[in-house]
Amino acid sequence: MDKTKIKEDLYEAVNGEWIKEAVISADKPATGGFQDLVDDIDDLLMADTKKMSDDSSLIPNHLMKEYIAYFQLANDYQKRDQDGAKPMLPLLKQVEKLSSLEELSQQLTSWVLDGLPLPFGVDVDADMKNTKINALFAGAPSLILPDKTYYEAEHPQAPQLLAIFKEMTMKLFALAGYDADTAEKMTDEALQYDKLLAPHVKSAEENADYSKMYNPESGEEFIAHSQHLDLKTLLIGLVGEVPEKIIVTEPVFFNKLDDLVNPGTFQQMKSWMLVMTINALTAYLSEEFRQVGGTYSRALSGAPESRPQEKAAFYLASGRFDQIVGDYYGKKYFGEQAKKDVEQMVKRMIGIYQDRLSSNTWLSEATREKAIIKLNTLGIHVGYPEKIPPIYTQFKVTPAEKGGTLLGNALHFSKLKRKDDYAKWNQPVERDEWEMSADTVNAYYHPFRNIIVFPAAILQAPFYSLEQSSSENFGGIGAVIAHEISHAFDNNGSLFDEYGNLNNWWTEDDQKHFQELADQMIAEFDGLEIAGGRVNGKLTVSENIADAGGLSCALEAAKKDKDVDLEGFFINWATIWRMKARQEYTQLLLSIDVHAPNKLRANVQVQNLTEFYQTFDIQSTDPMYLTPEKRVSIW
Repeated sequence: MDKTKIKEDLYEAVNGEWIKEAVISADKPATGGFQDLVDDIDDLLMADTKKMSDDSSLIPNHLMKEYIAYFQLANDYQKRDQDGAKPMLPLLKQVEKLSSLEELSQQLTSWVLDGLPLPFGVDVDADMKNTKINALFAGAPSLILPDKTYYEAEHPQAPQLLAIFKEMTMKLFALAGYDADTAEKMTDEALQYDKLLAPHVKSAEENADYSKMYNPESGEEFIAHSQHLDLKTLLIGLVGEVPEKIIVTEPVFFNKLDDLVNPGTFQQMKSWMLVMTINALTAYLSEEFRQVGGTYSRALSGAPESRPQEKAAFYLASGRFDQIVGDYYGKKYFGEQAKKDVEQMVKRMIGIYQDRLSSNTWLSEATREKAIIKLNTLGIHVGYPEKIPPIYTQFKVTPAEKGGTLLGNALHFSKLKRKDDYAKWNQPVERDEWEMSADTVNAYYHPFRNIIVFPAAILQAPFYSLEQSSSENFGGIGAVIAHEISHAFDNNGSLFDEYGNLNNWWTEDDQKHFQELADQMIAEFDGLEIAGGRVNGKLTVSENIADAGGLSCALEAAKKDKDVDLEGFFINWATIWRMKARQEYTQLLLSIDVHAPNKLRANVQVQNLTEFYQTFDIQSTDPMYLTPEKRVSIW
């Protein structure tokens, strides 16, 4: 690497040669730091899965035994091809024979539990104002196009994507035995209905503001949203009574529910439900269904091929048994020394954050004290969870010799999971339950629980290694750790208190000043050009605030070491974001992803730090120079 090129472009200087040589697998939209780790872990777990599938004596416990049985069903493509559309036909017939909204109303509870589509959803999560107890949430459906903005006039990709979706869906209906005219009629009606829904759902940018999610209504107010569906019976069927409170995440949508679900729209809605059903299930059917059913997602990502059969089977099985496979991975491959080392880094980062908060010059004493309380209450989870959720003990595979099919088992397990979720309504929240498995290459902060989680899979090079210098590790996993801590104080996380409750603990002046700083971060990224598109500063602001806080805190931690190496720190920061992606995928992410593109995450954040200029002698004439008044610093 020619370090002088860092003055021009840190990301390209560090990753340019790698980008030239990197090859994106035909079944993937991208490759890079995160993706390479995912591939390595997939290969490792697939090899173990195959060995256990071939030799049952290697299976370590009864939960993994069920996982292997499910994988064997998923990987038996001969049986899947023989079955064809047959496992799915009862569901299609169930939707097809509906004659009215009244008939749908009579079976609404079983419809939801069976996982059949509706133009709204009801689920259970922690009450945002009392996060010790689970509440009922009601939300809008996902659209066929990636975001409502695609439905706006003159979106350049929408016509082509809709044409691909239509052609794919008609082929799926043909495989299921429908004639071409019927298939086209239903597909057109479904697309018309989706377009009818689009103006009333939130965009990705709107969804990025958590505070707008909390719109509590009484059970009776919620029921009144529809004259045509018996929502009262649905609620009683799902949770046993009409709740005193339902949190409506998209009130605009529910206020329009009668306009969207009525006898006049019934036929379009029915076709939409059929189309959504057939598209949701193709991965569990024959190889022909799997190949055709992936056409649209491949168009979105730019990947020319679907996953190889065995890998697709592994993904279905490991996705369903995620916590089981994660527990196996964490216990077998995650070292205790690494766990202790990372836990120490987390505590060190929290200490850095506490020092920064204590010496903060723009927060009032009252807000600062509350921030430190929140920081000290932060739950820390590293490696893998202490226990596996009990629901997994209910997943008993019915093998092929007893009449079981892959889809039949998948639908049964999904129904068990939904029942388990609804049974949690009005019950205490399991604060320590993980939402990622230990084999996931990622990390997260949960604002409702005020916890940070670092799965074992991300605790590897280039993010972390005992063979890397301390400074390199701080530029990798250290920045990731501090990034997740920063989420507790970003534009969303800052709205929640130490218990995870939506509760304004800021003084009015502090809140105003913070918003001014957040607006500066929005401006720093908004409109930056990449891959033929532009960054949406509002969509990405929370992640950009977290990146900025994470990098600056990790830098401060690195500087406390005697053998500090700031070159290594900044170079590894750029290394972890290396990514080579297909243009279609990058453009999709620009529309819907709350993260800025990787290259900009690497380059823009370092421009806010004085030490970057000092380390690489960046001068005002260099492309990486940013004038001091444009540099953003929040935490």
